[in-house]
Amino acid sequence: MADAETGGDIGGRDRDTEGRARNARPRDGLGRPLPYGSDGVERQPEGVVRSPDETVAEAQTLLDAGKPFHAHEVFEDAWKSGPATERELWRGLAQIAVGLTHSARGNTTGGPRLLRRGAAAVTAWSEQNRPHPYDLDLPGLATWAVNLAGRVEQTSAPVDAGAEGPRLRRV
Repeated sequence: MADAETGGDIGGRDRDTEGRARNARPRDGLGRPLPYGSDGVERQPEGVVRSPDETVAEAQTLLDAGKPFHAHEVFEDAWKSGPATERELWRGLAQIAVGLTHSARGNTTGGPRLLRRGAAAVTAWSEQNRPHPYDLDLPGLATWAVNLAGRVEQTSAPVDAGAEGPRLRRV
C-alpha cells in the first residue's frame, strides 16, 4: 500500500501505511489543500499523545505563527487521546482554533459559528470543572472568541490569523 507521506493512492485515494484514507496533498498555513508537488507548510503529525502542558505550548506556538488549522489538529489529538473527563475541554479548544481558521479563510458564516460553539463548550466545561486548567484562561478565551465572531460578522472580511490569534494561558 502507498502511504500518505509520498502522496500515493489506491483506488484514487491517498492512504497511510495502515491503509486508512489520508489526504497527502500539501497544505498552506491555513490548512487549505494545495496541488500535489507544491511547497506547503509542514503538517502536524496525527495521533500524537502529548501531556496537557505540551499540547497547550504546541498549540500556542502554532497560533502565534498564524497556523490555527494546525493548532486545531494538536487540540484534536488531546481530545481523542486524553481522559474522557477532559474531552469537551479539548474539543472546545479545537473548535475555537478551527473557527479562527475559517474566519481567516474568509468564511464569515462558519468561522463565527465555530468560534461561538467553542466558546460555549469551554465555558460549560470550566463552569463544571475549573476555569484555569493547565493555566488556561478559559473565561478570557471564550470572551475573545465571541468578540472575534462578532467582528468577523460585522466586517464580512477575512482576519489575519497571526495577528488575531488568542493567548491560551493566563498572563
